[in-house]
Amino acid sequence: MNAGDIAFPNLNIYFENVPKSFTVFGGFDIALYGIIIGCGMLLCVLTAVYDRKSRGMNPEEMWDCSLYGIIFGVVGARIYYVIFSWDYYKNDPIAILNTRNGGLAIYGGVIGGFLTVFIYSRIKKISFLELADSVALAFPLGQAIGRWGNFFNREAFGGWTENTLAMRLPLAAVRASDVNSDIMSHVKEGMDYIQVHPTFLYESIWNTILFAGLFIYRKRKVFSGEIFVHYLFFYGLGRFFIEALRTDQLLLPFVNLPVSRVVALCCMVISALVLIIMQFKMIKKKNMEDK
Repeated sequence: MNAGDIAFPNLNIYFENVPKSFTVFGGFDIALYGIIIGCGMLLCVLTAVYDRKSRGMNPEEMWDCSLYGIIFGVVGARIYYVIFSWDYYKNDPIAILNTRNGGLAIYGGVIGGFLTVFIYSRIKKISFLELADSVALAFPLGQAIGRWGNFFNREAFGGWTENTLAMRLPLAAVRASDVNSDIMSHVKEGMDYIQVHPTFLYESIWNTILFAGLFIYRKRKVFSGEIFVHYLFFYGLGRFFIEALRTDQLLLPFVNLPVSRVVALCCMVISALVLIIMQFKMIKKKNMEDK
């Protein structure tokens, strides 16, 4: 394979010379990863604004909140990544400021984004849960699009596979740290490529399904924050299983557990408890009304 090629051989799909960036103004490189993440963010904001407006609420509040949410979401994504990659950055702290080589963790972005929503809602004295519902509806759509930045970066993939969606990448185009011993055991003499789980694609598909489900369900919700809670549960569910396949996991210090799987499991447990509690409350309320 040529260094710029990407293929899905079992689907008979072959892309040649896929760029990671393009050049403007005679020498300034713009990464496609950043363009795609930006498009995902924009569509996420537009969707949240639409939901807010369609439910008879002030869409201007979402525009204002989104401005801060994007900024602190990116900051959160970087801080999260740096914390769990500290062994790499501790000897070169200035590298923390260099994001052109990647290093954004989506869970950090989610935490930063929703923390911003919470603070904004307290300052403006509006319902956090209603605001969070609109953001949670839009998040999986933005994430589904943003994951394609990983496609252009040749990253966020899993171990060796022969399945239908298997993705073939040139060895020269991927980070050596992302290629584990299991993958290398399948690379025979003369092979210049790896064939791996496209986990970015799995997550993109899962997030698209999640968005569709939340969008259909949103007008049937029975309590404020329900869309937010469902998002946390189902995104965590997908991430818990998909993360197990990846070769570039961030690990919790000392215990060496994948931090994203731990966070995903916590989100699932907490959101499931909230849903159960709310269900009991609604049943109790209905019984009292029937009396």
